[in-house]
Amino acid sequence: MALMSTFTSFNLPVNNVEQSKAFFTGLGFELNPQFPENEKSAAIVIGGNLQVMLLTKELLKSLTQKESVDTEKYAQMTIALAFESREKVDEIVNTAVSLGGKSYEEPEDYGFMYHWAFEDLDGHMWAINYMHADGTRGE
Repeated sequence: MALMSTFTSFNLPVNNVEQSKAFFTGLGFELNPQFPENEKSAAIVIGGNLQVMLLTKELLKSLTQKESVDTEKYAQMTIALAFESREKVDEIVNTAVSLGGKSYEEPEDYGFMYHWAFEDLDGHMWAINYMHADGTRGE
């Protein structure tokens, strides 16, 4: 059997934990009560066994000894999430923009997948998708 994680958490450097926490809870995500939150970090649940840890850049640097990337110039990764409908994709991106994020390009329909993206308050890219279960347009 392939190696499979039972829980995944990734660390995301942010300028202001409180502002980022408000952004992500404003989108509808919830805080993970198993992880303590403070001015340096907060855990946001984004899936059944998936969370993002919002960390100050200083805290992340103490864990890695590396500088965070400048998201104005570089993309370190794109976080891709799938949801239940095209309408939900549009709702999430529009809500992100209303909370201070930026839409990234225009929505795209690939037939089997509908895609739109946004940048969060710190310039991290989030790809929001709806995948048709059978690989067709699903219309």
